[in-house]
Amino acid sequence: MTHEMTRKDFLAASAAFAAAPAFATVSDGKSAFALKPGEIRAVLLHMGMNMWGEWRAPDEPKIEGKRYTRDEIYFSEDIWKRTIDHAKKRNYNMVVMDLGEFLEYPSHPELAVKGSWSPDRMRAEVRRLRKMGLEPIPKLNFSATHDQWLKEYHRMIATEPYYRVCFDVIKDVCEIFETPRFMHIGMDEETLEWARKSLIVNCRQNELWWHSLYKILNAVESHGVRPWMFTSYAWSHPEYVQKCPKSVLQCVGYYNEDVQGYVIEKMDKRYQPRLRNFIELSRAGFDIVAMPTNWVSEKLKKSGRTENSDCAAELVKFCRANVDPERLKGFLMASWMECKTEGCFRFNCAGMDQLADALDA
Repeated sequence: MTHEMTRKDFLAASAAFAAAPAFATVSDGKSAFALKPGEIRAVLLHMGMNMWGEWRAPDEPKIEGKRYTRDEIYFSEDIWKRTIDHAKKRNYNMVVMDLGEFLEYPSHPELAVKGSWSPDRMRAEVRRLRKMGLEPIPKLNFSATHDQWLKEYHRMIATEPYYRVCFDVIKDVCEIFETPRFMHIGMDEETLEWARKSLIVNCRQNELWWHSLYKILNAVESHGVRPWMFTSYAWSHPEYVQKCPKSVLQCVGYYNEDVQGYVIEKMDKRYQPRLRNFIELSRAGFDIVAMPTNWVSEKLKKSGRTENSDCAAELVKFCRANVDPERLKGFLMASWMECKTEGCFRFNCAGMDQLADALDA
């Protein structure tokens, strides 16, 4: 496949990938488009954090009240290793590593910040995790509302310079991770509702969103790696089921949206698509990884709740009852917490415990 293929060609190729039998792991440890036997039991951990703040050029002023991206990593290697040890203790088999600015990309060293890990250091950590029995999966978020780690390229979405840097860092990561089974590409919350909160409103829409997505998917698959992405775009775009290639592993999240529950008919209509997403994607033939959280929204905090302790158990129960078991490939705990402090460590571990307890029940 080439980066210039049409959407029709891409969908045809993706259908062929979906219909093909699973590939076995080859002798050099590399694999492509294969789901290994057994359920995915994964945790999302953040190494980079520049996905939720305003990026600014060096000569631009800071605006009071605005959160900006960091110019050095916010990370503790000790906390990271202890968190990884806990994942192993609770029988997790996969770690999704949110990279962002944390890695020195050989093709674009200008994306690094103070303390970013070198390729050799990251490669050593990837190999360490594999020896522990934990499959390391890289994550790079290419959503226009979460790609501030791309620095100035964040403001160049859907241009040739933007695509070049996206393709380059995808290649870098595939090489450093030694052809991982999956690459998570994010793509969540790229909507006008979300983008309007920022100083610069970055948001692709309609066919341009799909055009950019196909280019990124094509780049990932060209390295023999299966794309994995969030499905929040599907909540307000019913064409998602027809337009998204079946070769993409779907990361479907539901956080009991401020205590809406798990009975679709009893939910507020604006939230129903989020839970219905699991069923519709499964019926359409997509492979799914369900994503709960123990993250606490501001609305829950205002109601007096200090933890979201029942999301994992309820979501596991819902998925087991409503999602085709052939399509439900596993679960990913997303606590949305850094790996920096003791509090971060406890919160990440609490999330892992909640999902592990639900799966082991």
